[in-house]
Amino acid sequence: MVLGPNGAGKTSLLRVCMGLAAPSAGTVSWGGRTDRGLGRRAMLLQKPVMLRRSVAANVAYALAQAGCPRHRRAARTEGLLDRVGLLDLAARPARRLSGGEQQRVALARALAREPEILLLDEPTASLDPAATRHVEEIILMASQSGTKIVMASHDLGQVRRLAGDVVFLVRGRLCEHASVGDFFDRPSSAEAAAFIHGELVL
Repeated sequence: MVLGPNGAGKTSLLRVCMGLAAPSAGTVSWGGRTDRGLGRRAMLLQKPVMLRRSVAANVAYALAQAGCPRHRRAARTEGLLDRVGLLDLAARPARRLSGGEQQRVALARALAREPEILLLDEPTASLDPAATRHVEEIILMASQSGTKIVMASHDLGQVRRLAGDVVFLVRGRLCEHASVGDFFDRPSSAEAAAFIHGELVL
């Protein structure tokens, strides 16, 4: 989990990890692989953009972009929509869905790539508690199926629920990297301790 106050650099870090922005120095590596060898990646934005199509067509388009053969797309689309709990809304125009439902469509599109790494930029920031729970359940299922989740958040409760490790950023600088238990129980930086206690970190 990538944690930090607004403006800390969370989104910038995810964009670099996705290959959408170049690092000012160094390289991005995972599992001994660097840059283009990082494998299948997908990124979910805080406010996803829906195509002017049905929910099913949005997912089918993502499958086509991922190279899924045409004859397999209908079944794969159905499976992905079932996975995110939207199968009953398959024919509905995607832009008429609620914010939480649109985020679940976006997750289905991201999962269509069968990513090794799924980058999530505060995916529940504007959602109500019920929608947040739905999205978190999908994220947990993806993690349990072997997808590596790298998620940005500033919600301490969410970090406690979902995180294994925490990377804490302030002003574009890494202040702390620890297990979630150590981060909350024994923060090693003054900035992290202040953030945990609800103080403003500038």
